[in-house]
Amino acid sequence: MPNTVTLAGGQPADPALSETPVFAFEPNAAPLAANERAAQLVNPGFGRVFTDHMVTIRYSEAEGWHDAKITARAPFTMDSASAVLHYAQEIFEGMKAYRLPDGGAALFRPTANAARFRSSAERMAMVPLPEDLFVESVRTLVRQEADWIPDIDGGALYLRPFMIASEVFLGVKPSTEYLYAVIASSVGAYFKGGAPAVTLWVSQDYTRAAPGGTGAAKCGGNYASSLIAQAEATRQGCDQVLFLDAVERRWIEELGGMNIFFVFDDGRLQTPPLTGTILPGITRDSLITLARDMGLTVREEPYAIDQCRADAASGRLREAFACGTAAVVTPIGTMRLADGGFDIGDGGAGETTLRLRQALIDLQRGIAPDPHGWLERVV
Repeated sequence: MPNTVTLAGGQPADPALSETPVFAFEPNAAPLAANERAAQLVNPGFGRVFTDHMVTIRYSEAEGWHDAKITARAPFTMDSASAVLHYAQEIFEGMKAYRLPDGGAALFRPTANAARFRSSAERMAMVPLPEDLFVESVRTLVRQEADWIPDIDGGALYLRPFMIASEVFLGVKPSTEYLYAVIASSVGAYFKGGAPAVTLWVSQDYTRAAPGGTGAAKCGGNYASSLIAQAEATRQGCDQVLFLDAVERRWIEELGGMNIFFVFDDGRLQTPPLTGTILPGITRDSLITLARDMGLTVREEPYAIDQCRADAASGRLREAFACGTAAVVTPIGTMRLADGGFDIGDGGAGETTLRLRQALIDLQRGIAPDPHGWLERVV
């Protein structure tokens, strides 16, 4: 009999239901020795060092969500006709577990990731994973792998929940079978040396998303389509790419993997509105709340690239920063276009940017009070 996600009363989980599941544990027969793990955690980089275990849960129309387990992290065995390989039904999340001052571990706003994962699944015509099951799967893995959280500046356990279409067929239709998994990676700071000011290449040939598309879903296709523009940015000597809207090629939307904010001379912050073409970042939402807690005005309004250039030249635009789970808050110093570039402020990290960054980091790591109840201790 397969292991099932068990509900109170012993009944298998229905896709529309969620209760505390029981995860079967199949331990890694050859876990990394403690001394070898410690050596890797001294300088893990980002997304290169993986833990011993992973979570998997399967879905089928006959059984619903079932076979929940923690097992050794290992390659998947997949049929060459699996739907994900041909029709790209795939979604993922990015989140972190942080070391607390007392040695415990905590997640930051996991229910927000669960809600976005559900929304992404619905947009990609996939069967949504119950949100409680998503959160419990992440908690369970963090409890198992807490020793992999690096005790270094910027260290965290990066968590990658994802779901793929696993039905074996060739035909354009939603899959009836899915594999959900969570893997974990020990990480350091995304950018070395703290938070340097990055240079953006404003793409005028490529767009990230169009109205009615998948821009608000966290699916691999959005990132795949951004890579050619990111490669162009690299050729231009820039760190990241900035996308404009697909209709007018005028309005600033987001970076290849981060949201963007602007800070003006009157202290006001502005960020592009969520209109379906921009990923609703959890870091973005958290910073809006923290800024308002500080008494700052935050507006979610469109901002044109030409106006951005003019405001930078006049001094009205003082700071800009990008934000996301991986890099947290990253100051933006310069923007470049095919017809020239311009600095923002003094080209470095601004005061408001650094203040918000520190406030978010202190909250995530349990150093500052948590009035919004965002931090969830799991160990």
